[in-house]
Amino acid sequence: MRRILLATAALFISTNAIAAQRGDGPRVASVVALTHVRVIDGTGVAPVENATILMKDGKIVAVGSNITIPAHTKILDRSGDTVLPALISDHSHVGQYEGVTTGSQFYTRDNIINALTQYRRYGVTTVTALGNNIPEVFDPLRKEAHAGKTPADLFGVDQGIGVVKGAPPINVVPDQLFRPATPDEARQDVDKMADEGTDLMKIWVDDFDGTLPVKMKPEIIAAVVDESHKRHLRVAAHIHDLDDAEHVVAAGVDILAHGVRDKPVTQHLIDELKSRGIWYIATLQLDEASTAWADRADWTKTPFAIAGLSMPLLEQVRDPAWQIQNSVGKKADFARSSLAMNLKNLKTLHDAGVKIGFGTDSGATPLRVPGVAEHRELALTVQAGLTPLQTIQIATQNAAALLDLSDRGVIAPGKRADLLVVAGNPALNILDSDRIVETWANGHAMPGPITLTGTARTQH
Repeated sequence: MRRILLATAALFISTNAIAAQRGDGPRVASVVALTHVRVIDGTGVAPVENATILMKDGKIVAVGSNITIPAHTKILDRSGDTVLPALISDHSHVGQYEGVTTGSQFYTRDNIINALTQYRRYGVTTVTALGNNIPEVFDPLRKEAHAGKTPADLFGVDQGIGVVKGAPPINVVPDQLFRPATPDEARQDVDKMADEGTDLMKIWVDDFDGTLPVKMKPEIIAAVVDESHKRHLRVAAHIHDLDDAEHVVAAGVDILAHGVRDKPVTQHLIDELKSRGIWYIATLQLDEASTAWADRADWTKTPFAIAGLSMPLLEQVRDPAWQIQNSVGKKADFARSSLAMNLKNLKTLHDAGVKIGFGTDSGATPLRVPGVAEHRELALTVQAGLTPLQTIQIATQNAAALLDLSDRGVIAPGKRADLLVVAGNPALNILDSDRIVETWANGHAMPGPITLTGTARTQH
């Protein structure tokens, strides 16, 4: 297993990876064609077989089964592979930890670039860091990301608004989070983030299963929502319980950043979400990750999952004492019951026509592994009862729509050439999305986290 990790580490510091971090990676020919591929375009329609995708200058030029390939095109035969839009995360975090230790000292440019590189290798080319960001680091990096100078594009909430003596219960410095005591302070904090150029606003509302003494006051919620809307910013709310979800929806929030996990959703909440056009991000993997590594779930033992772990984290999850400590008890039971309810509510809301986004809370803690978490979210969404094509649409077209991004999320002429190439057919088996060949973005390809056995690919 150490050989797998060493090989993966070597891959991460390869010439192509370093160049991708600088944004001056190896340039491809002016026109590139991926031929003989199955195309899942992200809109939920059936795949197109034996298709060709033409790319030029980082954009999709043409896609279909009867495409004329121009002269001097670089042709890459991908017979048997499937191409789908690269994944888009609507809820992740960056710079929160290193190894198995969380802390504000890890919020550095290098740490974030390393995380974006891992997201990219796992097929995630757009990452939304939903709060706890330090503006002096995050804001310049976000501009570089939009210019294609980082491995993945980056959006997010600059700091976010928490609660005095309440949520979120994490080690952050003042620059990473506001905890206003009054509505006036809350409005001032919103204005500060708006002036910084934050993409969204975020509030932490709940008391983390009663482990915190207070929840966010209704008057603070109202002030944040009102001031954010005045500044043309949408508000995402961290919730767990149905009561909190109904309250923040009534207060006017625009995004539920986590699923409802204590009770079945009510028809009233469904009607409000639909009528107000509110987005719902289930983050199924958040609770699964709390116990799956300790339970030694089958997926945690695959090379695909292990390749995303640092050596300290791998040693931790393999420690029998740690496994026992984290697989039993109130916290573990709470995570399992929360996941079970979340799965049911996601299916109910999707079937009802509520707008569903895609996120995992990856990067918030070491167990929510960047990239790995997103692929588990795909598998869990199918487990909830959605089809693979519906699931892929949520992670691509829907996820882009939640961010108001019209230039990505589907495979169509004029869109960004953000593509995930996988072996097999994830329209039939969502786990085939784990068989990553390469991820395309910014005019070049980056290989997946592991080498596919018996699969030879043209080098770029």
